[in-house]
Amino acid sequence: MFGIDSTGVYPIAPTPFTDGGAIDFDSTDRMVDWWGEIGATGMTVLGIMGEAPKLDQAESLAFVERCIRRAGRLPVLVGVSAPGFAAMRGLARAVMDKGAGGVMIAPPPSLRTDDQIVTYYAQAVEAIGSDIPFCIQDYPLTLSVVMTPRVIQRIITDNPSCVMLKHEDWPGLEKISALRRFETEGSLRRVSILTGNGGLFLDFETERGADGAMTGYAFPEMLVDVVRLQAEGRRDEAHDVFDAHLPLVRYEQQQGVGLAVRKYVLKRRGILASDAQRKPGSALTAAAKAEVEYLLERLARRDPRAARLPG
Repeated sequence: MFGIDSTGVYPIAPTPFTDGGAIDFDSTDRMVDWWGEIGATGMTVLGIMGEAPKLDQAESLAFVERCIRRAGRLPVLVGVSAPGFAAMRGLARAVMDKGAGGVMIAPPPSLRTDDQIVTYYAQAVEAIGSDIPFCIQDYPLTLSVVMTPRVIQRIITDNPSCVMLKHEDWPGLEKISALRRFETEGSLRRVSILTGNGGLFLDFETERGADGAMTGYAFPEMLVDVVRLQAEGRRDEAHDVFDAHLPLVRYEQQQGVGLAVRKYVLKRRGILASDAQRKPGSALTAAAKAEVEYLLERLARRDPRAARLPG
Protein backbone atom coordinates (compact mmCIF):
# COMPACT_ATOMS: atom_id res chain seq x y z
CA MET A 1 0.00 0.00 0.00
CA PHE A 2 1.01 3.62 -0.53
CA GLY A 3 2.57 5.10 2.59
CA ILE A 4 5.69 5.60 4.62
CA ASP A 5 6.88 2.08 3.80
CA SER A 6 6.49 2.41 0.03
CA THR A 7 9.47 0.99 -1.80
CA GLY A 8 10.35 -0.07 -5.32
CA VAL A 9 9.34 1.69 -8.51
CA TYR A 10 6.34 3.92 -9.21
CA PRO A 11 6.45 4.64 -12.96
CA ILE A 12 5.16 8.04 -13.98
CA ALA A 13 2.37 7.52 -16.49
CA PRO A 14 2.52 9.37 -19.76
CA THR A 15 -1.04 10.00 -20.90
CA PRO A 16 -1.54 7.95 -24.09
CA PHE A 17 -3.26 9.83 -26.90
CA THR A 18 -4.51 8.74 -30.29
CA ASP A 19 -3.17 10.52 -33.35
CA GLY A 20 -6.35 12.58 -33.22
CA GLY A 21 -5.72 13.75 -29.64
CA ALA A 22 -8.22 11.63 -27.67
CA ILE A 23 -7.12 9.65 -24.61
CA ASP A 24 -6.19 6.15 -25.76
CA PHE A 25 -7.65 3.87 -23.10
CA ASP A 26 -6.54 0.66 -24.85
CA SER A 27 -2.92 1.80 -24.63
CA THR A 28 -3.58 2.87 -21.04
CA ASP A 29 -4.71 -0.65 -20.16
CA ARG A 30 -1.71 -2.17 -21.90
CA MET A 31 0.69 0.18 -20.09
CA VAL A 32 -0.76 -0.48 -16.63
CA ASP A 33 -0.81 -4.26 -17.20
CA TRP A 34 2.81 -4.12 -18.32
CA TRP A 35 3.92 -2.29 -15.19
CA GLY A 36 2.38 -4.98 -13.05
CA GLU A 37 4.13 -7.68 -15.07
CA ILE A 38 7.60 -6.15 -14.76
CA GLY A 39 7.43 -5.71 -10.98
CA ALA A 40 6.39 -2.10 -10.43
CA THR A 41 5.11 -1.56 -6.90
CA GLY A 42 2.82 1.38 -7.71
CA MET A 43 2.26 4.08 -10.30
CA THR A 44 1.82 7.83 -10.51
CA VAL A 45 -0.62 9.56 -12.84
CA LEU A 46 -1.24 13.20 -13.75
CA GLY A 47 2.39 14.07 -13.13
CA ILE A 48 4.36 16.79 -14.90
CA MET A 49 5.37 14.38 -17.67
CA GLY A 50 1.78 13.13 -17.92
CA GLU A 51 0.61 16.30 -19.70
CA ALA A 52 -1.91 16.82 -16.90
CA PRO A 53 -2.53 20.52 -17.71
CA LYS A 54 -3.68 19.47 -21.19
CA LEU A 55 -6.58 17.42 -19.78
CA ASP A 56 -9.88 18.88 -18.68
CA GLN A 57 -11.32 17.80 -15.33
CA ALA A 58 -13.58 15.12 -16.80
CA GLU A 59 -10.70 13.64 -18.78
CA SER A 60 -8.41 13.70 -15.75
CA LEU A 61 -10.92 11.80 -13.64
CA ALA A 62 -11.66 9.32 -16.43
CA PHE A 63 -7.96 8.59 -16.90
CA VAL A 64 -7.36 8.22 -13.16
CA GLU A 65 -10.37 5.93 -12.79
CA ARG A 66 -9.20 3.74 -15.68
CA CYS A 67 -5.70 3.41 -14.22
CA ILE A 68 -7.01 2.58 -10.74
CA ARG A 69 -9.44 -0.01 -12.03
CA ARG A 70 -6.77 -1.63 -14.18
CA ALA A 71 -4.02 -1.47 -11.54
CA GLY A 72 -5.72 -3.87 -9.16
CA ARG A 73 -3.45 -4.31 -6.16
CA LEU A 74 -0.97 -1.60 -7.17
CA PRO A 75 -1.45 1.72 -5.36
CA VAL A 76 -2.00 4.74 -7.58
CA LEU A 77 -0.64 8.14 -6.60
CA VAL A 78 -2.28 11.11 -8.32
CA GLY A 79 -0.81 14.54 -8.95
CA VAL A 80 -3.30 17.18 -7.80
CA SER A 81 -1.21 20.35 -8.01
CA ALA A 82 -3.31 23.32 -9.08
CA PRO A 83 -3.09 27.12 -9.09
CA GLY A 84 -5.76 27.35 -6.40
CA PHE A 85 -6.75 25.27 -3.40
CA ALA A 86 -10.37 24.88 -4.48
CA ALA A 87 -9.34 23.02 -7.63
CA MET A 88 -6.79 21.00 -5.67
CA ARG A 89 -9.35 19.98 -3.09
CA GLY A 90 -11.91 19.02 -5.71
CA LEU A 91 -9.50 16.81 -7.62
CA ALA A 92 -7.96 15.29 -4.47
CA ARG A 93 -11.30 14.31 -2.95
CA ALA A 94 -12.56 12.98 -6.28
CA VAL A 95 -9.57 10.73 -6.98
CA MET A 96 -9.56 9.40 -3.41
CA ASP A 97 -13.23 8.53 -3.81
CA LYS A 98 -12.25 6.54 -6.91
CA GLY A 99 -9.66 4.54 -4.97
CA ALA A 100 -6.39 6.43 -5.27
CA GLY A 101 -3.76 5.62 -2.66
CA GLY A 102 -2.75 9.24 -2.12
CA VAL A 103 -1.93 12.50 -3.86
CA MET A 104 1.19 14.41 -4.85
CA ILE A 105 1.49 18.15 -4.32
CA ALA A 106 4.08 20.38 -5.99
CA PRO A 107 4.80 23.90 -4.76
CA PRO A 108 3.86 26.81 -7.07
CA PRO A 109 6.84 28.62 -8.64
CA SER A 110 5.99 31.84 -6.80
CA LEU A 111 7.27 30.54 -3.46
CA ARG A 112 10.67 31.85 -2.47
CA THR A 113 11.25 31.80 1.29
CA ASP A 114 11.36 28.81 3.61
CA ASP A 115 8.36 30.08 5.58
CA GLN A 116 6.34 30.55 2.38
CA ILE A 117 6.98 26.95 1.37
CA VAL A 118 6.11 25.52 4.78
CA THR A 119 2.97 27.66 4.99
CA TYR A 120 1.86 26.60 1.52
CA TYR A 121 1.93 22.91 2.42
CA ALA A 122 0.06 23.56 5.66
CA GLN A 123 -2.63 25.38 3.72
CA ALA A 124 -2.75 22.64 1.07
CA VAL A 125 -3.31 20.00 3.74
CA GLU A 126 -6.01 22.15 5.33
CA ALA A 127 -7.68 22.42 1.91
CA ILE A 128 -7.67 18.76 0.86
CA GLY A 129 -8.10 17.32 4.35
CA SER A 130 -5.60 15.78 6.73
CA ASP A 131 -7.07 12.33 6.08
CA ILE A 132 -5.49 12.19 2.60
CA PRO A 133 -1.90 10.89 2.52
CA PHE A 134 0.29 13.09 0.39
CA CYS A 135 3.69 13.18 -1.25
CA ILE A 136 5.89 16.29 -1.46
CA GLN A 137 7.15 16.90 -4.99
CA ASP A 138 10.59 18.48 -4.77
CA TYR A 139 11.56 19.41 -8.34
CA PRO A 140 13.48 22.71 -8.30
CA LEU A 141 14.82 22.40 -11.85
CA THR A 142 11.32 22.74 -13.28
CA LEU A 143 9.37 24.39 -10.46
CA SER A 144 12.15 26.82 -9.41
CA VAL A 145 11.31 26.28 -5.73
CA VAL A 146 14.31 25.27 -3.62
CA MET A 147 13.52 23.16 -0.55
CA THR A 148 16.38 22.64 1.84
CA PRO A 149 16.49 19.49 3.97
CA ARG A 150 15.37 21.61 6.96
CA VAL A 151 12.32 22.85 5.05
CA ILE A 152 11.36 19.32 4.11
CA GLN A 153 11.88 18.31 7.73
CA ARG A 154 9.47 21.05 8.84
CA ILE A 155 6.81 20.06 6.31
CA ILE A 156 6.94 16.41 7.32
CA THR A 157 6.94 17.21 11.03
CA ASP A 158 4.06 19.69 10.80
CA ASN A 159 1.87 17.45 8.63
CA PRO A 160 1.33 13.84 9.79
CA SER A 161 -0.43 13.06 6.50
CA CYS A 162 2.84 13.55 4.63
CA VAL A 163 4.10 10.04 3.96
CA MET A 164 6.44 10.40 1.00
CA LEU A 165 8.97 12.67 -0.68
CA LYS A 166 9.45 12.64 -4.42
CA HIS A 167 13.06 13.74 -4.47
CA GLU A 168 14.01 15.33 -7.77
CA ASP A 169 16.69 17.81 -6.86
CA TRP A 170 19.80 17.88 -9.02
CA PRO A 171 22.33 17.41 -7.59
CA GLY A 172 20.54 15.87 -4.67
CA LEU A 173 22.56 13.04 -3.17
CA GLU A 174 23.56 15.06 -0.14
CA LYS A 175 19.93 16.02 0.49
CA ILE A 176 18.96 12.34 0.74
CA SER A 177 21.82 11.74 3.15
CA ALA A 178 20.81 14.73 5.27
CA LEU A 179 17.19 13.58 5.54
CA ARG A 180 18.19 10.05 6.52
CA ARG A 181 20.63 11.50 9.04
CA PHE A 182 17.78 13.49 10.62
CA GLU A 183 15.89 10.22 11.01
CA THR A 184 18.87 8.50 12.62
CA GLU A 185 19.25 11.41 15.04
CA GLY A 186 15.55 11.22 15.93
CA SER A 187 14.62 14.68 14.64
CA LEU A 188 12.54 13.40 11.72
CA ARG A 189 10.07 10.55 11.42
CA ARG A 190 10.68 8.20 8.55
CA VAL A 191 8.97 8.78 5.23
CA SER A 192 9.44 7.00 1.95
CA ILE A 193 11.83 8.69 -0.49
CA LEU A 194 11.36 7.90 -4.17
CA THR A 195 13.50 9.68 -6.73
CA GLY A 196 12.94 11.14 -10.19
CA ASN A 197 14.98 12.76 -12.96
CA GLY A 198 14.34 9.84 -15.27
CA GLY A 199 16.45 7.60 -13.06
CA LEU A 200 19.60 9.51 -14.01
CA PHE A 201 21.11 9.19 -10.52
CA LEU A 202 19.26 6.12 -9.25
CA ASP A 203 22.40 4.01 -8.93
CA PHE A 204 23.75 6.17 -6.11
CA GLU A 205 20.43 7.50 -4.80
CA THR A 206 19.55 4.01 -3.59
CA GLU A 207 22.89 3.82 -1.83
CA ARG A 208 22.22 7.13 -0.08
CA GLY A 209 18.92 5.92 1.34
CA ALA A 210 16.26 6.30 -1.34
CA ASP A 211 13.59 3.60 -1.23
CA GLY A 212 13.18 3.47 -4.99
CA ALA A 213 12.18 5.52 -8.00
CA MET A 214 9.14 7.49 -9.08
CA THR A 215 9.93 8.52 -12.58
CA GLY A 216 9.44 7.83 -16.23
CA TYR A 217 11.86 5.93 -18.41
CA ALA A 218 11.02 3.88 -21.48
CA PHE A 219 12.64 0.79 -19.89
CA PRO A 220 11.25 0.83 -16.35
CA GLU A 221 12.45 -2.77 -15.99
CA MET A 222 15.92 -1.31 -15.52
CA LEU A 223 14.71 0.84 -12.63
CA VAL A 224 13.10 -2.23 -11.04
CA ASP A 225 16.33 -4.19 -11.49
CA VAL A 226 18.54 -1.51 -9.94
CA VAL A 227 16.33 -1.07 -6.87
CA ARG A 228 16.07 -4.83 -6.37
CA LEU A 229 19.78 -5.53 -6.85
CA GLN A 230 20.80 -2.73 -4.50
CA ALA A 231 18.39 -4.02 -1.85
CA GLU A 232 19.97 -7.46 -2.22
CA GLY A 233 23.45 -5.98 -1.73
CA ARG A 234 24.53 -6.76 -5.31
CA ARG A 235 26.09 -3.38 -5.92
CA ASP A 236 28.25 -4.13 -8.95
CA GLU A 237 25.40 -5.88 -10.74
CA ALA A 238 23.11 -2.95 -10.08
CA HIS A 239 25.64 -0.54 -11.55
CA ASP A 240 26.24 -2.80 -14.54
CA VAL A 241 22.54 -2.82 -15.43
CA PHE A 242 22.33 0.93 -14.87
CA ASP A 243 25.43 1.68 -16.93
CA ALA A 244 24.05 -0.19 -19.94
CA HIS A 245 21.00 2.10 -20.03
CA LEU A 246 22.70 5.37 -19.09
CA PRO A 247 23.14 6.73 -22.65
CA LEU A 248 19.43 6.35 -23.37
CA VAL A 249 18.46 7.67 -19.92
CA ARG A 250 20.59 10.73 -20.58
CA TYR A 251 19.12 11.27 -24.03
CA GLU A 252 15.60 11.00 -22.66
CA GLN A 253 16.36 13.68 -20.06
CA GLN A 254 16.74 16.45 -22.63
CA GLN A 255 14.61 19.46 -21.81
CA GLY A 256 11.83 20.01 -24.30
CA VAL A 257 11.97 16.69 -26.14
CA GLY A 258 12.26 14.19 -23.29
CA LEU A 259 8.61 13.18 -23.38
CA ALA A 260 8.72 12.82 -27.15
CA VAL A 261 11.66 10.43 -26.82
CA ARG A 262 9.91 8.40 -24.14
CA LYS A 263 6.67 8.11 -26.07
CA TYR A 264 8.53 7.21 -29.25
CA VAL A 265 10.35 4.33 -27.54
CA LEU A 266 7.17 3.17 -25.79
CA LYS A 267 5.50 3.06 -29.19
CA ARG A 268 8.47 1.11 -30.59
CA ARG A 269 8.08 -1.32 -27.70
CA GLY A 270 4.42 -1.89 -28.52
CA ILE A 271 3.07 -0.30 -25.35
CA LEU A 272 1.61 2.83 -26.91
CA ALA A 273 -0.24 2.80 -30.20
CA SER A 274 0.82 6.39 -30.90
CA ASP A 275 3.56 8.69 -29.66
CA ALA A 276 1.27 11.72 -30.05
CA GLN A 277 1.29 14.59 -27.59
CA ARG A 278 -1.35 17.23 -27.22
CA LYS A 279 -0.39 20.71 -28.26
CA PRO A 280 1.67 22.47 -27.24
CA GLY A 281 4.17 19.66 -27.55
CA SER A 282 7.41 18.76 -29.25
CA ALA A 283 8.08 16.16 -31.91
CA LEU A 284 11.23 14.28 -32.82
CA THR A 285 13.01 15.19 -36.01
CA ALA A 286 14.25 12.50 -38.36
CA ALA A 287 17.75 13.06 -37.01
CA ALA A 288 16.60 12.59 -33.41
CA LYS A 289 14.74 9.38 -34.28
CA ALA A 290 17.87 8.05 -35.94
CA GLU A 291 19.87 8.82 -32.80
CA VAL A 292 17.33 7.02 -30.61
CA GLU A 293 17.43 4.01 -32.92
CA TYR A 294 21.21 3.97 -32.67
CA LEU A 295 21.01 4.04 -28.87
CA LEU A 296 18.49 1.19 -28.90
CA GLU A 297 20.77 -0.89 -31.13
CA ARG A 298 23.67 -0.36 -28.76
CA LEU A 299 21.54 -1.09 -25.70
CA ALA A 300 20.34 -4.36 -27.25
CA ARG A 301 23.91 -5.66 -27.18
CA ARG A 302 23.83 -5.57 -23.38
CA ASP A 303 20.11 -5.87 -22.60
CA PRO A 304 18.00 -8.20 -24.80
CA ARG A 305 14.85 -6.32 -23.78
CA ALA A 306 15.89 -3.61 -26.24
CA ALA A 307 16.15 -6.07 -29.12
CA ARG A 308 13.45 -7.06 -31.59
CA LEU A 309 11.16 -4.17 -30.78
CA PRO A 310 7.82 -4.59 -32.54
CA GLY A 311 7.17 -0.96 -33.46
